[in-house]
Amino acid sequence: MKLNNSISAVVTGGASGLGQAAAEALAAQGVKVAIFDINEERGEAVAKAIGGVFCNVNIMSEESAVEGFAKARAAHGQERILVHCAMASRRGKTLSFDKENGKFKRTSTEDYEFGVQGILVASYRMASLSALGMSELEPLEDGERGCITLTASVAAQDAQIGQVIYGSAKAGVNGLVLPIARDLMDLGIRCNSIMPGIFATPLVSNMPQNVIDALGAAVPFPKRLGKPEEFGSLVAELNRNTYFNGQCIRLDGAIRMAPK
Repeated sequence: MKLNNSISAVVTGGASGLGQAAAEALAAQGVKVAIFDINEERGEAVAKAIGGVFCNVNIMSEESAVEGFAKARAAHGQERILVHCAMASRRGKTLSFDKENGKFKRTSTEDYEFGVQGILVASYRMASLSALGMSELEPLEDGERGCITLTASVAAQDAQIGQVIYGSAKAGVNGLVLPIARDLMDLGIRCNSIMPGIFATPLVSNMPQNVIDALGAAVPFPKRLGKPEEFGSLVAELNRNTYFNGQCIRLDGAIRMAPK
């Protein structure tokens, strides 16, 4: 797909971190970008900076998602690109020792379900709603109508202690990629996922410097945290290169996460 001002995109979680980097990378190619996020102040600021539009969208709400797509399409036309970075989850071990009562307790089913809704179900929601709109577009070169990029994590393969929710839900995101690509192959809609390693997002950058240094030193090469713009660069390439389809790609400096 040739990235230019005839192409529009939706980027979820685009108000900060990897989502913002993806939005900026696409906008730099001339793409018209709509940012979906719940952080209105940040989202409006980023959208203004890249000449895009902000849509206040809660990815865990079907109604909110549908309204967001409607607003984005009214502003920019039907998107050919979806980059889904937003998520919601909780943390907890399958079993942990409760010192107060001297017994083990488990992460609740409700907490697990919340993470599955915020990661896996939301990924399907956004991908399928976007694909439904893409299906009505006129095809481009190679018969392509659109490209969906989901965000998984190296935790999909290397989940650490305390990541039973996050790791398994992100593995589920990878599990969506091939069946979605096959379901949509006759429509010319592609689907891939990116598995980021440890990136210098606002969450990580706010950690103490010694922790940041230790995290960077754990990366085989280059020995540093990933730069959000490197994620954005890969997003752009996955959209440009039509032969990327059904792929789950690690972007991690060759790190393999230890149990803890």
